[in-house]
Amino acid sequence: MPCYRFEAMIPVVDPDAFVHPTAVLIGDVIVGAGCYVGPGASLRGDFGRIILKPGSNLQDNCVMHSFPGQDAVIEENGHVGHGAILHGCIVGRDALIGMNAVVMDGAQIGEASFVGAMSFVRAGMVVPPKTLVAGVPAKIVRELQDKEMAWKANGTRQYQELAKRSLATLKPCEPLAAAEDDRPQAKPIVAIPLHKLKAAE
Repeated sequence: MPCYRFEAMIPVVDPDAFVHPTAVLIGDVIVGAGCYVGPGASLRGDFGRIILKPGSNLQDNCVMHSFPGQDAVIEENGHVGHGAILHGCIVGRDALIGMNAVVMDGAQIGEASFVGAMSFVRAGMVVPPKTLVAGVPAKIVRELQDKEMAWKANGTRQYQELAKRSLATLKPCEPLAAAEDDRPQAKPIVAIPLHKLKAAE
């Protein structure tokens, strides 16, 4: 992975974390055990510290940065969808940030809360625990249901497992010219999209 010392600060990656080779880590970055950092993610610890606590994930093309002197933190089992931007905020334990959402300086996403895809969480907003927020700007929508939080927990477990699988098997290779007749498929996982879970009610 591209990893850069900045002044006296050197990124830290736990041996049990997976950071994709195309992710970029700069300066004061700490990635905890069991974390997954996806392709193209940028973690830039040149103004404030960037912390991914154990079991959290930061997916493809996400950006983490901070206002000078502030930390940007994903707490344990935090789950950050593709393309999200986190700037000087705290994502609480077991919280979920939807794809392409933006969470600004000083915002605090409460434990086990969800931020809807493409939402904008303004600076300083405090999201209560177990709450869904969505919109531009994000507003409180409702309290989350137990089955929604269980759905999220399953997704996070899949990313923790993906970190292990990637550490064990992800290797650079040349592409094949054609698909094999007996081409294997990815290991099946037990997961259902949230919209289908809701449609089954």
